[in-house]
Amino acid sequence: MALLIASDLHKDIAGQPLLRGVSFKLERRDRMTIAGRNGAGKTTLLRMLAGQASIDRGELSVAKGVRIALHDQRPPRERALPLGEYLLSGCAEELQIEAQLRDLEAEMTAGSGGEATLARYARAQARLEARGGYLWRDRATAMARGLGFSPEDLDRPLASFSGGQLTRASLARALATGADVLLLDEPTNHLDIESLEWLEQTLVDLDAAVVLVAHDRWFLEAVGTAVLEIEATRSRFFAGSWHQWRREQAAREIALGRAIDSQRAEIERMERFIERFRYKASKARQAQSRVKKLDKMERIERDPRDAKGLEFAFSAPQRSGRVIFELLDGRVEVGGGPNGPHGRMQPPVTLLEDSELWLERGEHVSLVGANGSGKTTLIETLAGRRELAAGRLSIGHNVKIGYLSQHAEELGAGGSADQSVLEAAQRATGLTPGRARALLGRFLFSGEEAEKPLSGLSGGERRRLSLAVLVGAADAPNVLILDEPTNHLDIESREALEDALRSFGGAVLLVSHDRALLDAVGTRTVAVEGGTLHSYLGGWPEYVRVRDERSSISPIDRKGAAHVRPPGGAHAPLGRPAHAPPGTAQDKAHAPAGSAERSARGNGAAAEKPGRKPKAKGPSKNRLSAQEQAERAVEQAEAAMRALEDELATPEAWATRYESAKSEARHTAAKRAVDEAYARLETLID
Repeated sequence: MALLIASDLHKDIAGQPLLRGVSFKLERRDRMTIAGRNGAGKTTLLRMLAGQASIDRGELSVAKGVRIALHDQRPPRERALPLGEYLLSGCAEELQIEAQLRDLEAEMTAGSGGEATLARYARAQARLEARGGYLWRDRATAMARGLGFSPEDLDRPLASFSGGQLTRASLARALATGADVLLLDEPTNHLDIESLEWLEQTLVDLDAAVVLVAHDRWFLEAVGTAVLEIEATRSRFFAGSWHQWRREQAAREIALGRAIDSQRAEIERMERFIERFRYKASKARQAQSRVKKLDKMERIERDPRDAKGLEFAFSAPQRSGRVIFELLDGRVEVGGGPNGPHGRMQPPVTLLEDSELWLERGEHVSLVGANGSGKTTLIETLAGRRELAAGRLSIGHNVKIGYLSQHAEELGAGGSADQSVLEAAQRATGLTPGRARALLGRFLFSGEEAEKPLSGLSGGERRRLSLAVLVGAADAPNVLILDEPTNHLDIESREALEDALRSFGGAVLLVSHDRALLDAVGTRTVAVEGGTLHSYLGGWPEYVRVRDERSSISPIDRKGAAHVRPPGGAHAPLGRPAHAPPGTAQDKAHAPAGSAERSARGNGAAAEKPGRKPKAKGPSKNRLSAQEQAERAVEQAEAAMRALEDELATPEAWATRYESAKSEARHTAAKRAVDEAYARLETLID
């Protein structure tokens, strides 16, 4: 049975058409994603479905008894409420039933209740059972915990939380309602990867219909079962997953391009005929017929907004030293100093201890970890914006850092509060007005858009401007340090950023919760775990594989395997690549067991035990066995490479920029596996 049916919905904003003829049907366990450019009307449609925005024309039918809950990007207003009370406030019906039950219990305790009171009590209890019984409060606690809140947070007033935490609180409140139809606007904002994965599984398991707007492509692929595409005020419903819709959309774009080319060729042919025979008596009638046909022909055109897309590249970087950063025994702290009305000294909070990080020229490294684990503080330290609490940080020769903060705080630095986009760009880049306008045009600030005040920019506009400043910097960086660069960007802009980063020849240190970006760009992953840094060779897929393998080990086994490298050699206790030069303090401090002994044998310094017969020359049985295993590993890696190349030979693997990025990342990982297998074999062959 359909929970909600939308038929021919229309909506105007300021007299201009926004939505025309939007129609779809939602059943239980449907999860429909809304796709469209920024400003297409996605958020407005969600509010229309929730009854918070009027419908100008059309009909919205909601089944009897169906509850609808909306999570949008507006923070909660009731800042004095404790978090726990705010989460429960979305369950008005449950609260009302509990109050009714208390009143009825008081009547029965006073002895004034008869059969009618008992009947009312039974009906109220049945209604509460239908809403989860007395455990419905636990649902709110579970949702808050899954989104990163601790039990202690439930007693804190909303005013004490940050903007990102308030957004997560709004999402937890919507999930806690147990609604039949859940409307989610950008639910992935301000979530770390662990919370993202939890939310994905929660929505998939939910016995409800879900309508969501999001820009996280992996999230959309994992959750969605259908897509409602909004383009040029019109909607198109597609039953299928996100990547199936993207493939169908790409096919439509190709077909549209062919139709436009075909029509243009036909128009040119007719115009040539008219021009040639217009004044020839024997052909005049035919020429006139073609003139009328041209006048009646409906021209096939693309939506003008389709031509506006973000497309840019970073300047070719100057060559730096091989080592970009080397952090040894680093400690990163926040806070500390006088606090409170009496100025009492507060101790600092240590986020990272005994941390080591190595970044080489040309490396693209992803830095991942839970919210609050110290990622932003660490990269601010590496960028020279914070002092290192302890340890040593070395920066290589000719390193030029381009830094992009999470909230674009660097925009407008040194200028007036009401400066325009153009003035801010000129101040940050040193470009002339003409060149600054040309730069801004590439980032969709053309004409009057360049004159907008900074204070009036949306989140997506601020992010595009900060990218423009980074690209147009007078002294082109050869190291990019980026903190959540995809925040507020739509999918097309995220894909443009991927293309630019993948083609950048310098080093990249990237903090992001966008797993598609991590997959496409990162070649090594550094994770914040247990208050220190751990490096994983390979990109995001390799890190996830090792993380999942490690999580499947029992606690007892994990204790014994704490310093054992997982299969494929993917995990190392240092934040540096395996090909870093030997002989540093890091190598000595973390050398594998027996390395000193092997080194001594290599130098002829190890003495043989007395009474032991000298070993026969030639490879041992263990070495031969290891060689055979290495040879099989090479064969398996090459076979996997061939199978992947066969899979990637299909057009679907390269249909979109996103699919192309995924395919290239998979091919790079497979090639790396072959190279590592050969390298392992070479170490075993004399």
